[in-house]
Amino acid sequence: MDRLQNFIDGKAVEPLSGEYTDVIDPTTGEAFVQAPLSGQADVDAAFRSAARAFTTWKRSTPGERSLLLFRIADALEARKDEFVEAECRNTGKPVAFVRDAEFPGTIEHLRFYAAAARDLRGLAGGQFLSGFESTVRREPVGVCGLVSPWNYPLNMAVWKFGPALAAGNTVVLKPSDTTPVTSLLAAGIIGEILPPGVLNVIAGTRETGRLIVAHPTPELISITGSERAGIEVSAAAAADLKRVSLELGGKAPVLVFEDVDVRRAAEAIAGAGFLNAGQDCEAACRVLVADVVHDAFVDALVDAAKSTAYGPPSDPDATYGPLNSEAQLTKVESFFTDLPAHATVLTGGKADRAGGGYYFEPTVVADVQQHDRIVQEEVFGPVITVQRFSSEDEAVALANDVRFGLAAGLWTTNHDRVLRVGADLDFGKVWVNCHLEVAAEMPNTGYKHSGHGNDLSVLAIEEYTRVKHVMSAVAPA
Repeated sequence: MDRLQNFIDGKAVEPLSGEYTDVIDPTTGEAFVQAPLSGQADVDAAFRSAARAFTTWKRSTPGERSLLLFRIADALEARKDEFVEAECRNTGKPVAFVRDAEFPGTIEHLRFYAAAARDLRGLAGGQFLSGFESTVRREPVGVCGLVSPWNYPLNMAVWKFGPALAAGNTVVLKPSDTTPVTSLLAAGIIGEILPPGVLNVIAGTRETGRLIVAHPTPELISITGSERAGIEVSAAAAADLKRVSLELGGKAPVLVFEDVDVRRAAEAIAGAGFLNAGQDCEAACRVLVADVVHDAFVDALVDAAKSTAYGPPSDPDATYGPLNSEAQLTKVESFFTDLPAHATVLTGGKADRAGGGYYFEPTVVADVQQHDRIVQEEVFGPVITVQRFSSEDEAVALANDVRFGLAAGLWTTNHDRVLRVGADLDFGKVWVNCHLEVAAEMPNTGYKHSGHGNDLSVLAIEEYTRVKHVMSAVAPA
């Protein structure tokens, strides 16, 4: 079986640990490649390399970094077919989705960071104290430890290293142990463009991630992951006061009011709930519907679910592929083992292990109550719950009554309602009459247990900087 290699100090290297783990094809449940199981020695080597590189990379100009990031985007795009094949093999996603949406979006985001590297803004300088001239410098934080998730492997890796490099930092990136393939593939290409040590990528398990967080070298840790992971990282980073940027779980409410086209809304919400097998922190997973259109909406949503196909990457009719792993499939199943008697599964609700894959049926669950586990906890599968509301105030109260605050959706044609409800929803992003649309220029941030910090927009680059005030005495004329 082929073995992947770490990428440290500009070279592909075998793990110093000498150990490897199997990477599973989620469409078959069988291993198709092995990845390094990086230990302390590997983490040490990666951070030594990043620290050496930072001494010169931090002095590069924004224009120099911008040009290199544009070259990286071009180099990755030139090997699009290779990346699409690798991502689909590692994740089981439909080829059309990765080829036409996910991979082009990844390149678009990288090019945004390349351009934004030259456009960081700050406070104006001047004499705010008579006789003293002040300026404000925005400087890179230093070496950064980055941990990316498995639901959008290369895309989320770019969301991490793109702004970090644009700001002048060097990085050690650990992709998820279940989806390391494209990050390691990209590292080899990027290593031909960047100076050695600026970008290091090491594979490994959660324990490798813990070693990264605990290491004394990084000044900042950024992760996208579960609520549990965020709490654990925050506690570990506090030991030496590392800065932490967290993008964690979500439980996105979608409020559907009585003035919308019910069938159009249901079809769009189903698409945003089942995309990527529901493995999206911002998935439209928790629908709140006005009483007067509830039954018609539910009928339309069930129809949309029943027309949603799933299957392996080779299936041109598949909307989504398998869940990431056996463990994730078991977790999704557990919500239905625990489902209270008052809840009604209108369609789906079962795993499909055909061919050894980790599939779960597109599912709609009605008659749930606010404090049911399936309403309060992130399922991260192709599961949509539906609740009723009778007033705008009730809808907002139900929407906000979870510990997550990443994203929400609002469907209405009433502009006044958009302004009122949009302001009252306690979430970092609110979509109106759409869902899961992403613009690189706009921030992606969370409230409450969805974490803190920013991905995308110039705010993402600022996340990887620190501010210095320089004051100079001005001699009188």
